[in-house]
Amino acid sequence: MATQGRLPPVEAVEYDYESLPPNFSLAANMLAGAFAGIAEHSVMYPIDLLKASTVWTNRLPGNNANSWTEQTRMQVVNPSPSAVYTGLSNAISTIYRVEGTRTLWRGVSSVVVGAGPAHAVYFATYEAVKQAMGGNKDNEHHPLAAATSGACATIASDALMNPFDVIKQRMQVHGSSYTSIAHCAKSVLRQEGVSAFYVSYPTTLCMTVPLTSLQFMAYESLSKLMNPSGGYDPTTHCIAGGLAGGFAAGVTTPLDVIKTLLQTRGTVTDPEIRNARGLWHAASLIKRRDGWLGFFRGLKPRIVTTMPSTAICW
Repeated sequence: MATQGRLPPVEAVEYDYESLPPNFSLAANMLAGAFAGIAEHSVMYPIDLLKASTVWTNRLPGNNANSWTEQTRMQVVNPSPSAVYTGLSNAISTIYRVEGTRTLWRGVSSVVVGAGPAHAVYFATYEAVKQAMGGNKDNEHHPLAAATSGACATIASDALMNPFDVIKQRMQVHGSSYTSIAHCAKSVLRQEGVSAFYVSYPTTLCMTVPLTSLQFMAYESLSKLMNPSGGYDPTTHCIAGGLAGGFAAGVTTPLDVIKTLLQTRGTVTDPEIRNARGLWHAASLIKRRDGWLGFFRGLKPRIVTTMPSTAICW
């Protein structure tokens, strides 16, 4: 009788703990992506402000033709040597003391408004293209479908996010007179036209595509090295994601510098910078004025910002 009451053994089913459940709807996928995007961009926003502070201004008096110092956003309006920060901690303490805590979060509303829909569009586009290319069939790996889906998702989400990124950069500049994202958007549109919101779009794509590829490559390599068994290990998951994000951010910093110049060109008085036309023109301008080191302005803040943000998003 005891043997008759026994239940048949349940066969263990292997699953990937990092993947979403098979019955996870597209709407839920988009919502999760939207919240992840908002959290990713918002948590380290004050450090991102410091990265954006490294913008182009006129040379300081007394500097020779081959000597440029790292400028701050305060020098866009008033190029005083006293406005040069000596490091991240000095920059934060100076901004907090002189301008107040709220300045560290200036423009964050643009990120919140833009990042949510942009990440939702990313996941929706990714799933739609992947489904159309047969990437969800037979539970097998389809690298071509995954790569194409990722590229299409990046193009779509960046097209939506780029104007919000421009607004964020303009509001982060010292002395910004914009009182809201709507005020900033209207002013830029009236003074510079629609093209101001998309002049950096090609550069953004050139940056985000390799950034994403490097992140995935580094993450997979670090995950296999730190967790060979592939078991559930959130600590390793976050560490690998953070290190992968920092690595990818460091490598793509030159493109981020070019993007920042293009997005903030309307805030400076230098006519050559204001008339920067695109990626190659901006790159040649940076190379001529500051040499190769100019492409790595804001490297530390960018890495410090990206590592925890990527760990959260992963």
